[in-house]
Amino acid sequence: MRTPTDGQGTTGSADADERSGPASHQVARALEGVPSRLKMVRNARGLTLAEVTERTGVSTSTLSRLETGQRRPTLELLLALSALYRVPLDDLVGAPEVGDPRIRLRPGQVKGRTVVPLSREPGSMQAWKIVVPTGQVDPQPRAHDGHEWIYVLSGRVRLVLGQEDSVLEPGDVAEFDTRVPHWFGSTGEAPAEMLSIFGRPGERLRRRTPGS
Repeated sequence: MRTPTDGQGTTGSADADERSGPASHQVARALEGVPSRLKMVRNARGLTLAEVTERTGVSTSTLSRLETGQRRPTLELLLALSALYRVPLDDLVGAPEVGDPRIRLRPGQVKGRTVVPLSREPGSMQAWKIVVPTGQVDPQPRAHDGHEWIYVLSGRVRLVLGQEDSVLEPGDVAEFDTRVPHWFGSTGEAPAEMLSIFGRPGERLRRRTPGS
């Protein structure tokens, strides 16, 4: 039996209206994309389910069900994963951008790497943030017209440029002519994050390190 509420209908019908309103539909749509985002980010970080369990305390079975959509994510679980993956919570749940003046640039996957476009206007210069997974260790050099500048944010990046094979540390910068066969990837130790700016043909490699 439903309980009347001051002549404004019943608590049962009011609750049903709230659950079926626009807000609930918006939440449902946002949560639909969470499983694929969680798996994509974990793979980009080069982590196994067991490694995530070890670092967060969330069981492997729970993580697996989250990534396959068999379990509804809770705020507590998402906060733990957001902190481990170093990804804003809004990006994991696909929060709407209404009323938010910040520009949210959505990551994509390119050749196994997570790539976030930082430049929005077409032109000669294009900028990206790139997350290189741990397992990307096999050099596959290629050449094309242009000039590239990279800056290592975290982790260690292996750079193969022609006959040169070097490792860049956080804070290191490299510039090179992309007509020279080149490749960059992981050293196999941990994921790496870097900034990349691509433009017109330029100079050969110039490597700088802090204090140099």
